[in-house]
Amino acid sequence: MTNFGGWAMPLQYTSIREEHLAVRQAAGLFDLSHMGELRIRGKNAQALVQAVVARDIAKLAPGRAQYTVLCNEQGGIIDDLLVYAEEDGYFLVVNASNQDGDDDWIHRHAGDTSVENIGRRTALIAVQGPLAVEIVQSLADRELGGVRYYAFVDGAVGGIACRISRTGYTGEDGFELFCGNDQALALWNMLLEHGRDRGLKPAGLGARDTLRLEAGMRLYGNDMDDRTTPFEAGLAWTVSLEKDFIGAAALRKAQQPSRLLAGAKMLDRAIPRHGYPVIHDGQPVGAVASGNISFTLGHGIAMVYAPPTLSSVGTRLAIEVRGTGAPAEVVALPFYKRSHPK
Repeated sequence: MTNFGGWAMPLQYTSIREEHLAVRQAAGLFDLSHMGELRIRGKNAQALVQAVVARDIAKLAPGRAQYTVLCNEQGGIIDDLLVYAEEDGYFLVVNASNQDGDDDWIHRHAGDTSVENIGRRTALIAVQGPLAVEIVQSLADRELGGVRYYAFVDGAVGGIACRISRTGYTGEDGFELFCGNDQALALWNMLLEHGRDRGLKPAGLGARDTLRLEAGMRLYGNDMDDRTTPFEAGLAWTVSLEKDFIGAAALRKAQQPSRLLAGAKMLDRAIPRHGYPVIHDGQPVGAVASGNISFTLGHGIAMVYAPPTLSSVGTRLAIEVRGTGAPAEVVALPFYKRSHPK
């Protein structure tokens, strides 16, 4: 167990490598109940969400979800989140350590629109991997094959009322299941029992981090913060500058950043870590945002901040590991990619 933003979280159950490979080859079970959930309702719900998130959600149909960011007036990222469109409003899934701050920020702009923080009473369990859909389907009360990527349905899994969302943070197919706290243990045990013969293993924060890094998914606090713009973080696709939102004016002036997030592949056995200096021609030019060993690819990988001129695929860099410049090469993100369901 480890402290993660004030939450006691499982770092690993067996080993990070074993859990990582289980997700890539079969399925992994994650307890993500620390994540925050906000519900926004009322006649002005869409206008409020449009004002606080950077992406245009006007055409987001009920039953679909989008990834986007909350920005401050300077264009810095307050948080990255998922926006779920409901029939009568929106359901936001935010980072655990940011949930109270996000709630306060949105309330500040809410007027008479209802904003409810339901994170403390909502559990979230994820099943991820090539066999994840099969495992969840074996317990679900409805056909899940037609649920598209970044779509969701409300139903039951093993008789437990759940929001069943085809989303995840591993680069694999699967579902994230939202339920009440009082039902979480029963749901966890049921999934574990039904998935065990299919290779399902509990997976902790360690594997979640190595999996999301391979998939090029950003981690708030490591890869971005409120001083980082979406353009620096490689998240321009989450920004709709044709609409007005908090931070839009600043971002319209910040489309040519002085640094960019890029992927880097280690060319020796060195393992990069957060904060390690990035070197070019003997001079520091940036830093590692996230770095680790890739259990799937068999070498070290990192997301690094570097000047745009040094962020092109094929550029040779060095990453300072224990006082030595370990050779690295800029590669395209994500490091690992599977084909997503339509």
